[in-house]
Formats: sequence, structure tokens, C-alpha cells
Amino acid sequence: MNRTGMSEYKIGVIYTSIAYIAWGVLPLYWKLIDKISAIEILAHRVVWSFVFVLGIVFLTKKGNSLIESLKFLLKNRISLVWVIASSILISINWVTYIWAVNSEHIIEASLGYYINPLISVLLGIIVLKERLLFWQAISFIIAGVGVLILTIQYGSFPWVAVTLALSFGFYGLTKKLTKLDSLIGLTLETMVVTPIALLYLLFLYRGGVDAFSSANLDVKLLLIGAGMATALPLLWFASGAKRIPLSMIGILQYIAPTISLILGVFLYHEHFSKAHLITFICIWLALLIYSLSNTKMLTSIQPKFQKNKSFGA
Repeated sequence: MNRTGMSEYKIGVIYTSIAYIAWGVLPLYWKLIDKISAIEILAHRVVWSFVFVLGIVFLTKKGNSLIESLKFLLKNRISLVWVIASSILISINWVTYIWAVNSEHIIEASLGYYINPLISVLLGIIVLKERLLFWQAISFIIAGVGVLILTIQYGSFPWVAVTLALSFGFYGLTKKLTKLDSLIGLTLETMVVTPIALLYLLFLYRGGVDAFSSANLDVKLLLIGAGMATALPLLWFASGAKRIPLSMIGILQYIAPTISLILGVFLYHEHFSKAHLITFICIWLALLIYSLSNTKMLTSIQPKFQKNKSFGA
């Protein structure tokens, strides 16, 4: 990798890490408006995100780029499908996560984001033909064992965790495939679902059951601020995702659920079992091995029959 490529790689890692840290502490935000239904919060989240990113588009004088991208999508149906898919996937992810946090399922939500990196790695190998070195593969096996232990201990099908893992895993893939500017891409994604969100909010308002019109000023500001709280991490993620392999995105994903897990256990006092502890240890061991996989420390003890070999298509 040349100097320019390495610089881009580092920038990608930084952007993606900041995004995951922000997502890790986001439960603190949703807890402030936990009296409002998850779907109504989602609708506000979509609308205000669109308003926020559209404002950035015009402030950064990217209006022409947005128009050109719209024209391109109207002519290129495959790219249009990917953008629509991104919109649907991230909406499913948002509403599931909000519901989980405000229904005291933060630990189950963190399980979903522990599983997600494994989904990202599989998608990277199967769809994008990315390759894993021997020790990188070992790190994912260790992480998978940890997640499997926690899933079995959970005792029932963790639908929240699985929904979060699949929706965000495939969302990451669509972001790699669309290859749009991060700001323009997010603007288009929110643009797709904003009309639906507005219709839903109008329906609630006309029925006299919307939370926004009767809420205190601080709650209204929190609902409006959800746009910024949503858009900024997504912009960071989108910017980082274009610079690093999907498998690396998967490994960095462990940052967010670890923070959420700590919040769920120590701040909101959700149950933390021995299985959770074992999973936590496995995942951070996997992180350590993955981080050292390209160093002489591990390559020197790589099995001879696997030397210079990699996994994947």
C-alpha cells in the first residue's frame, strides 16, 4: 500500500471509529424520549435527518451534485435500487434499535451489533470477494464462538439482535455498492423515506395522538435534534466505509455494542451473566488478534501450510 493509500486507510479507520463511538452512546439520547413510541421517533428521525443533511448540502454548495446524482439514479436503475434498499434497511435498523433501548433491551441490542461484524465479514467474502489472512480468520472464529455462547444462553430466538445485525450488515454492503458521495448518499436515502414519515406524522396529528404538538419544548428540541444525532454518525460511517475493507468495518463495529453493553449493565442495571462475560472476553481477544494479524508477531508463527494463504473467493 502506498503512502496515499495508507493515509486514506487511516482516515477511514478514524471516521468509522468515531461513528461507532457515537452509536455506542446513543442509547443515552433515546432514553430521554422513551415515553414516545418508537415508530413516531423514527418518523421524526427521518424527517429531521433529511432537513439537516439537505441544509449541509446547500451550505457546502453541493446542490448541483445532488441534482446530478438524482439524474444519474433515474437513468441507472441498479444504483437506484441500492439507494432505496439502503433507505429501507436503515429505517428497519433505526426503529428496531429505538424500540429495544426504550423497552429495556439494550443488552440484546448490543448482541445484535456483536453479531453484525460476522455478517459484514461474510458479505465481504461472498459478495465483494474480500480475503482474510489466516490469523484474521482465527479472530473471527473466536468472536463467533463468543457470540454463539451468548445466543445460546439467551434461551430464545433473539429477533431484535438478528434484525439489527442483518439490517445494518446489508446496509453497509449497499453503501459499498452505491459509491455515492457520503453526504449526497445520505441525503438521497432520507429523501426516499421522508414522504412516508411525513404522511405518518400527519396521520398522528390529524388523529390528535401525536407527541410533538403536546410535548414540552425540551422534548420537541430532542425530537428535532434526532436529525443531527442520526446524520452525523452516518456521515462519518459512510465516509469511512469507502476507504477501508468491509471486513475492517466489521471489526470496528465491536466498539458500539461494547459501549452499549456497559451502559446497559452499569447505568440501566440490565442483567449481565457469565455468558456475557465470556462473550466480551472472546470478542476483545478477537480484536487483539485481528489488530496484530499483519505484524511479524503473528505472521512468524503462522502455520507453514497456510503461509501466504488467505481465506475467501
